[in-house]
Amino acid sequence: MAKNKTINVKGTEITIIKKGKQDFISLTDMMKAKDGNFFISDWLRNRNTVEFLGIWESIYNPDFNYGEFAIIKSQAGLNNYKISVKEWQEKTNAIGLKATAGRYGGTYAHSDIAFEFGMWVSAEFKIYLIKEFQRLKADENDHLKLTWNLQRTLAKVNYSIHTDAIKENLIPATLSKEKINFVYADEADMLNMALFSMTANQWREANPRAEGNIRDAATIEHLVVLSNMESINAVLIHQGLQQSERLMQLNKIAITQMKSLLNNKQIKNLNDKKKK
Repeated sequence: MAKNKTINVKGTEITIIKKGKQDFISLTDMMKAKDGNFFISDWLRNRNTVEFLGIWESIYNPDFNYGEFAIIKSQAGLNNYKISVKEWQEKTNAIGLKATAGRYGGTYAHSDIAFEFGMWVSAEFKIYLIKEFQRLKADENDHLKLTWNLQRTLAKVNYSIHTDAIKENLIPATLSKEKINFVYADEADMLNMALFSMTANQWREANPRAEGNIRDAATIEHLVVLSNMESINAVLIHQGLQQSERLMQLNKIAITQMKSLLNNKQIKNLNDKKKK
């Protein structure tokens, strides 16, 4: 599981951990806000709770054990019936509730289920729980956008270095402004070809309804590699290499760096968040 985070709901610190792409909220922490001497098993024995969990698992869990669930449902609510989270997991193959051990041990629930549990704590608690959880997700999204924008800005800054190298080494002083712009576009498309295997015009033809350009639609990995390629291309231009030679070298560099970045777990997490 990923590094945990916490939210404060009306003075109660509540831990949130990641399992895959999903957020799981600590029911153990939430219990501290419940008035009276209650246990999570008290909530779990409630017939309405069991029905809700069964519906949730049927939607999200293809391995849910409906046979065992039917038995539990038939006994739920009876005075002499109790079931623990661990028993619920083992009998039904449930994935929405987790009983964990270790440093951050306790009972955790998928955010959908945790919100339902919050209503059992109190209606007011549920409202504040959802509010604080939404604030946390908004902060995460803002951080992701900042990271992506920083990479985009870095690519633009390096592009300025790149175009300066073109001006100094590839554009004679007697060229017209129109021809200078053509050389800039030509070099930019060389980088596009090395990294994306297509020019900007080819991308627009393949994506007629897309907003922006080929670089606006780029992934974080692409932007990192593009930033590196612009700096490297500037060096190669200063060294006097022909465009065809530079294209071959840059294409090899792009392949190597993309392979490395695609195996980077931190960048995978950033891209997953961006898709959300």
